[in-house]
Parts: sequence; C-alpha cells; structure tokens
Amino acid sequence: METIVKINEVVNGIVWGVPIMLLILGTGIYYTIRFGFIQFRHPVWLVKQTIVKAFQKKDEGPTVPGELTSFQAAMTSVSAIVGSGNIAGAATAIVMGGPGALIWMILAAFVGMATKFAEIALGVKYRKVHEDGTVSGGAMYYLSEGLHQKWLGMLFSILVIPFAFVISGIVDTNTIALTLNERYSVPTLATGIVLAVVVGIIVFGGIGRIGHVCEVVAPFMGGAYILAGLLIILVHITQVPGAITEIFTAAFNPKAATGGIVGSVFVCMRYGIARGIYSNEAGLGTAAMVHCGAKVNDPIEQAVWGPVEVFLDTVFICSVTGIAIVLSGLWNSGLDGAVLTMRAFDQLLPGGIGGFICLASVVLFGFSCLVSYYTYAERAGEYIFGKKVKPVIKIFWVIVILIGSQSTLGFAWDLADTFNGLMIIPNLIGIIFLSNEAVKMKNNFFKKNVTFR
Repeated sequence: METIVKINEVVNGIVWGVPIMLLILGTGIYYTIRFGFIQFRHPVWLVKQTIVKAFQKKDEGPTVPGELTSFQAAMTSVSAIVGSGNIAGAATAIVMGGPGALIWMILAAFVGMATKFAEIALGVKYRKVHEDGTVSGGAMYYLSEGLHQKWLGMLFSILVIPFAFVISGIVDTNTIALTLNERYSVPTLATGIVLAVVVGIIVFGGIGRIGHVCEVVAPFMGGAYILAGLLIILVHITQVPGAITEIFTAAFNPKAATGGIVGSVFVCMRYGIARGIYSNEAGLGTAAMVHCGAKVNDPIEQAVWGPVEVFLDTVFICSVTGIAIVLSGLWNSGLDGAVLTMRAFDQLLPGGIGGFICLASVVLFGFSCLVSYYTYAERAGEYIFGKKVKPVIKIFWVIVILIGSQSTLGFAWDLADTFNGLMIIPNLIGIIFLSNEAVKMKNNFFKKNVTFR
C-alpha cells in the first residue's frame, strides 16, 4: 500500500504542476474572451435561461431528442457537483493550502464558467440519439467525432471509470460514513450497506429514475445548507470582514497569514484549484455526459446551465463553507474534511443545529453524488464495451460503495486529485481545438434568440 501511495504522490505532483494549472486557467480565460465575457456581461440573462425558465418550461415532448428534461439533466449534473467537494473538499483545501485556497477556488471558477459552457455545448452537439430514444454522449464523443481522434475518446473513457468509482463510490461514501460515525457512532459498514441497497435500487431503475430523484433532492439539499451558512454569516457579521481579510492575505502571502503552516503561494493555488475543479468539474468534460441527455433543440439551450452550475457550486456554496471554517478558527486544529465543516457549523450556530444541518447536507449531498456519478461510469463503459456492460457497472458500483465506507479518507482524496488531473488533459485538448465550433454555435444562437445586445 505504501508503494501505491508513493507512486500516486509522484503522479499527482506531475498532473497538478504549474503547466497543467496554467493550461486550466488559460483555457478558461481563452473561452471567456472568445465567448465575449458571457459570465460577466450577462449573468441575469443566464439565470433567466436556467433557473427561472426551469419553473416555466414543461417537457419538450417526444419529438425532441433526449431522455431528460433540461431541468432534470441540469439537476443531475448539479447533484454530481454539489456534494462532498462543497463540504469536505473546501475544508480539505483550506487545511492543506490555508484560508487563501478559497480565493484560488473562486478565481478558477469564474473563468471555468466559460469552459463548462463550451463542454456542454459540444457534448450536446456530438451526442448520439439511438432508435429507442436513449442517448449516448460525453467528452469522448466530441473527441472522437468532432476532433476525429478516437484514441483520445477511448483514453478519456478509460480514465472516467476509475474517476467515477473513486470520486463518488469511495470518497462520497467515506465522507458520509465518517461523519455519521463521528456524530452518532454509526458503524461505517452499516452506513455502507444501507447506501449500497438504496443507491442500487435507483441506478438499476435507469437514467429516468436518476433524473427524477435528482430534480427533487438537489434543490432541497442545496437550499438547506446555503440557509445555514448564510445564517452563520449574519450571526457573526461583525467578524466577517476580518475573516475575508485573512482569506485574501493568505491567498497571496500564505506564510504571513498562516504562521508558516502553508509554505508558498503555489501550494495555496494547487489545493485551491484542484479542489475547486473537484467540486465544479469545469474542465473535466464530465458535465457533457449528463447534459447530453437533455431534451433541447439547440446545444446552447443546455450550455447556459454551465456558468450557473459553477457559480452556485463554487462561488456561492464553497464560499459559505470556507468563510464558516475561517470564522470558527478550526482550520489548523488538526480536523479535516466534512468533520471540520460540521464542527465549525456546530460552534457557530447555537444548540447544535448547525452541525445537524451540516450532517444532513453531507448525507444528502453524498447520496445525490452516488446516484448521479453512476451516470459517468455508465456512459464511459458503454463507449468502450457497448450497452451490454451496463449491468456489470451497476453491480460493481454497489460493491465499491461498500468498499468506500471502509477506506482511508486522505489517500482517497489524493487519488481523486490524480484522476481529476489525468482526465483534464485529453478533454482540454479537445475543447481547445474545437473552440471555433463552440464559438460559432454560441454566436449563431445569440443572433437568432438574444435581443439584449
């Protein structure tokens, strides 16, 4: 095991080195410019086209290709990104990189909004609609069909399967199991068995059942956690300016702000950007695998969800988590992950209500990820082996949930970072070389449908 850990540390050091981080940020900046700074110039329009429209627009009907409504596809994607990354991931970033890691998470998220817009647009454009109405799609399809590099599509798919199993099957299960054990002494194996049974029932029901579950769970779970976080900020409003000052200082001068606990700006950036991407998935190409199933006539109709998802996930929810942790002063106490966030909420809200809400959110966030991340593994497995592999992936998914409840948190997070970094490379190659197509789709849609300019 020690050998595996050391090998993973070496690979991690390479995939999260300066060149890759510059590539991630550079791609986001490149698309931000080419899309005309869409996330900064038209935030109100983006919200109207997504959240507001979701409550007005019904199912497009059988004539429009796809398996899910636009809202169901978006909520399945939100269920995947709004999870352990927001509670445990943000906490881990602050522990490893200092409070300033939160700034780098947010900066990367703002440019990542444009990246995710492009990924979803290309994912919907190159999806395959089968005769039975089912849909196959994802980054592997725009790599093979758009870029005409089938080997890149195959490489991406090969990486997606362990990525999904580690990121959700292990990390999310582990996070839920550890928090329940820490709070109520629930045996981790018992948690694993219950999760395996419930998630198994849902994933064996198919993508339609997954979509219905996520459209109910995602808005509820996010709302409760955000309200608790905002309440913390309001109750401690006089201390918030000091916390924000500490966060900004630590982002650009970690040694001064952390007393030497964090050694350099690079370490702060590395953990902030890595955990941010783990949380919002901008640059990974995974969003295309869920959004490709949406019933839309134009790819841009679904791509508008990309910037909104990233904003809600990282700029909003991760910020709430990060500010709460810094306000509590517990970030360098030796606690880590969801347990740290839960203790911070406990300390900052009276009567233990904060910790309870945080615990409930951990369970709901993690559960929704276990349901939605299965879609990633299924899409990738189908691309490599065909539809016959779906039952096998379902069975393995349930088994890995059991394993995840007994795994080690630290190594699981490091392994998650490794697969994140490896997947980014083929995906960014694809969306960079297909940028002209993405920009053309966006411009054509705006000419026909947008009148505010």
